[in-house]
Amino acid sequence: MVALGHPIKLADWRQSGNWFQHRGHTIFYREDGDGVPLLCIHGFPTASWDWQRVWSALTQHNRVLAPDMIGFGFSAKPRDHLYSISGQATLHEELLALRGIDRVHLLVHDYGDTVAQELLARHLERGVARTAGPDLQSVCFLNGGLFPETHRARFVQRLLASPIGPLLGRLTTERSFRGSFAAIFGPATQPSREELRDFWQLVSGNGGRRIMHKLIGYMEERRRQRERWVGALQQTSVPLRLINGALDPVSGRHMAERYRELVPDPDVVSLAEIGHYPQLEAPEAVLEAYLEFRDRLELKRGPVDSQ
Repeated sequence: MVALGHPIKLADWRQSGNWFQHRGHTIFYREDGDGVPLLCIHGFPTASWDWQRVWSALTQHNRVLAPDMIGFGFSAKPRDHLYSISGQATLHEELLALRGIDRVHLLVHDYGDTVAQELLARHLERGVARTAGPDLQSVCFLNGGLFPETHRARFVQRLLASPIGPLLGRLTTERSFRGSFAAIFGPATQPSREELRDFWQLVSGNGGRRIMHKLIGYMEERRRQRERWVGALQQTSVPLRLINGALDPVSGRHMAERYRELVPDPDVVSLAEIGHYPQLEAPEAVLEAYLEFRDRLELKRGPVDSQ
């Protein structure tokens, strides 16, 4: 069994973080560990703290980076910003360049899955055009909307994407958030009341409720960009793995089945009793599946090529 280390309190997560500037806005990120660079990309509506239960184990053999994307967590949440998946992908590329990283593995979740698809599409295009950019060594997806046709948006998400979205965001309370958020976890792996309070702080802090309707635009963006982003999964030579919480009502077993249909030589690990947040609900199982994936790649490539 993988040694997890101690959970990291939200206040400690922030205190040990760093900051950089992205287009005039202050962005929070964590960076720890030495070794092979690993970029962790979080989901909607939360932040990099999503990785706290697997963080200590990952940093034992990796140099791990995880930002709060613009509009999320401790990062800036400008009201007049045009939020997009493409913009978030650029934010991650800027962070990698700032930290001097040109080869990187990705571990991604939810909204972060879509950001990774954009990075995979760029990786393909750069290979054709022979232009510079981060060289992706592998991508491991957790639950997310990889295919718009299988994304079962929650009722509150559909409302946020509707004309009443701006009003709904402002009227959202901690109580209503707790109910809708807990519903996407597995029945036996529910977040604690303290964790729900911390997640609400990440979502609502710094004016977060005022921009929720803007962030949810990613659902329409997925539909518009389906050919590009699904095509990236089908055409890439970058090694891929999906670790899927099967009980997730948004992107669980049904999404994994679609992944097996559309992605060549699909590598899928199913966690039968787990919901939408595998890294929080079953951190040991996620680490075991992820580290086995990376170990297999290292054996295949050799120790020099895997760096």
